[in-house]
Amino acid sequence: MVGRRLGALGRAEFVLLGRNRGVVFTALAVPLLLPFSVRPAIDQLDLRKQGLTVGTTLLTAAIGFSFLFAVYTSLVNAYVARREELVLKRLRTGELSDAEILTGTALPALGIGLAQALVLCVGCAALLSTGAPRAPYLILPGLLAGYLVSAALAALTASFTRTVESSQVTALPLMFLSMLGSGITFPTELLPDKLATVCELLPLSPAIRLVRGGWTGQLSAGEALGALVTALAWIFIAVFAVRRRFRWEPRR
Repeated sequence: MVGRRLGALGRAEFVLLGRNRGVVFTALAVPLLLPFSVRPAIDQLDLRKQGLTVGTTLLTAAIGFSFLFAVYTSLVNAYVARREELVLKRLRTGELSDAEILTGTALPALGIGLAQALVLCVGCAALLSTGAPRAPYLILPGLLAGYLVSAALAALTASFTRTVESSQVTALPLMFLSMLGSGITFPTELLPDKLATVCELLPLSPAIRLVRGGWTGQLSAGEALGALVTALAWIFIAVFAVRRRFRWEPRR
């Protein structure tokens, strides 16, 4: 029963998402194109010293941008738009629980993100000679952690976003912080030790570490466990905050 309700809501949301061409373009194209814009800067980094390559660095950058653009920013837009259009309020009068409404709304974006990650992994392996992942068992937990954290934080950001237009502004702080400090634009391994330790606690840092560690095989069991615990902590914090702060009524 729950699966059918989520499936129906997910299909309806997918149709609504398809009507917003700007959001669709951002979600699909930006994660695929943006990493190549930072390649000249990546080529100047001393990656071999950290056991990294240009291929693995671009791959994790692309997946990080998928977290931010395919899921986070698109869902902030979706949650705010559905709230202001009274869609969420009407859904609450039916059989769907609050968690089902938020989850069903997020399903299309999460599906796009996971499909994107698969395309990126295959494409980078073929075009950038990244080779096969050395610790593939870390990649799926990393992807799931990244997309779940992104979705939960999108709902939290939407709770204090007044309009669809302002969602482009309220999403910026987390985007810039993640791009600069979570190892998306450039690896945190290249940062000073103290700064890197702080950056490892950012919301998307654990997911990026797990995905990169899955390709390089350089993440120890203790480091992987630490990244998983940090990711779960962020998911718990974000979900708790959403349950307390999410607004179902239009902010007018």
